[in-house]
Amino acid sequence: MNQRQNSFGPGPLTDTPVSMGIIVICAIVYFTRFQPAGLALWPWESGFFAPWQLVSYGFLHGSFNHLFFNMFAVWMFGTPLERSWGTQRFLYYYGACVIGAAVIQLLVQLVEGGIYPTIGASGGVFGLLLAYRVMWPNNKIFVLFFPVPISAKWFVLLYGGLELMLGVSRAMPGIAHFAHLGGMIFGALLLYRWGWRPGMTWKR
Repeated sequence: MNQRQNSFGPGPLTDTPVSMGIIVICAIVYFTRFQPAGLALWPWESGFFAPWQLVSYGFLHGSFNHLFFNMFAVWMFGTPLERSWGTQRFLYYYGACVIGAAVIQLLVQLVEGGIYPTIGASGGVFGLLLAYRVMWPNNKIFVLFFPVPISAKWFVLLYGGLELMLGVSRAMPGIAHFAHLGGMIFGALLLYRWGWRPGMTWKR
């Protein structure tokens, strides 16, 4: 693994076209306010669900902070993954995490009976977090509002645990915590299919 492959930042645009494309498209959609309700992810029983929503919801964001932190994570974790894996594998992985997060969210809403739309790239982002941990578990991550750097393996474990706790306790309503975990779960399943096993540092 060379230094450039796991360095942050976009670098030449030709290196990371998918990561940069996600950021640009999400920014355009947000700032132009092109967010029709039919692109959000609606529950099956709502009468508004459509198959394309399994993907389109991931390009919509409800606030600037929502957009900024998701796109910052795509830049921070997505670009080194895309450089390491290549564009095709990265696109396949990110798309699977977005769709997987949507499936989990639909199942949760089916059980809970809630009728509300879901938007945001967070499911895909959590899949990227997991993949980054698998690839570079000992890389140090500087987290906003946290005074010291923390290794990727502990950051992802703690963040995932926090999401699970918040989802179960419903302490922060209005956030799709289980969708975030769904992105991680589907990411783990795909990495497992590609040869990764728990406890190993996976290099491809």
